Amino acid sequence: MATGRATWAYRDRFGDSFGRTFYRRFGPGVVSSIGIGTYLGEPTDAVDERYRESLGSALEHGVNLVDTASNYRHGRSERVVGDAVRGADVDRDAVVVASKAGFVPFDRERPADPGAYVRETVLDAGLADPDELAHGSHTIAPAFVDEMVDRSLDLTGLDHVDCYYLHNPETQLAVADRETVYDRVEAAFEVLERRVAADDIGRYGVATWEALRVAPDHDAYLSLPELVHRAERAAETVGNDDHSLEAIQLPFNVVMADAFTVEAHDTDAGEAMSALWYAHEHGLHAFTSASLAQGDLAAEIPASVNSVLAGDTAAQRALNFSRSAPGVTAALVGASSVEHVAENVAAGTFDPLGARAFDSVFE
Repeated sequence: MATGRATWAYRDRFGDSFGRTFYRRFGPGVVSSIGIGTYLGEPTDAVDERYRESLGSALEHGVNLVDTASNYRHGRSERVVGDAVRGADVDRDAVVVASKAGFVPFDRERPADPGAYVRETVLDAGLADPDELAHGSHTIAPAFVDEMVDRSLDLTGLDHVDCYYLHNPETQLAVADRETVYDRVEAAFEVLERRVAADDIGRYGVATWEALRVAPDHDAYLSLPELVHRAERAAETVGNDDHSLEAIQLPFNVVMADAFTVEAHDTDAGEAMSALWYAHEHGLHAFTSASLAQGDLAAEIPASVNSVLAGDTAAQRALNFSRSAPGVTAALVGASSVEHVAENVAAGTFDPLGARAFDSVFE
């Protein structure tokens, strides 16, 4: 597991190579404000090998945050993450590993009959009821989430996952009303609270696509304050002193800034905040996905903001935008090649925007 001593030592290993705010507090220690994701790519041995090389390079050159999920590339990504963490010239305790559960994962490749596979491995196995399955592929039923934590530990070969997310819980809104979905989230949080108490995971969060950055009247909306409330209830039910909901993951970039601009989350004081401001004000860590808009921003940054951003390349400027926002602990970016990893890691040699400069982008 990532420890305070090991992550601080990892930061010190790089001296003044990075900007002053490149490493940020998370959990018991610090984490790089650029993290490596493992979502994209075909489920092939060749892509596996490229990921091993890219992840190993990132870990050895200053990035100690790796993000994956049980379903990414049919489980191959979790396997590769474990290989990379064990194979890099870096202590395991210096690396923050995050994974997710929600979408039913296949095993290395897409089965000939996906529906039959889901019936056999989820429904017939008693991991979820049919009415808990959305779009034939998504569930956060307690038994399923518990099984996925075990699967993540098994596939990575690690004895601990530092942050474990419920993956796109808003998907459940396709088959249940909002209150029922909150109840399902709470039941899943109870599982994760127990896994925290058992030291299988360090903390947990919600990784979303639409839920936290859309208006309350949107079909995919979930309230961040309500999710925190449900985590508090889950911790109380389990008997933990405090809840361990500490992270959110959501898209945020120069052309997809809703997480900062849409004030959708009401506070006890009666004011509405964006997801990022709520995270900033309430001690939650925000990790941004789609930081390069799945590669589009690596080619060109909108001219209206380009002059405000720090970096030598479009990709570096886009990453520095994402990691400069209030509440953001790290911006996630894919690891498609060693060359791209080097370019992205180099973004950390620049100090990102200050709050005033960041605000000026939206004036």
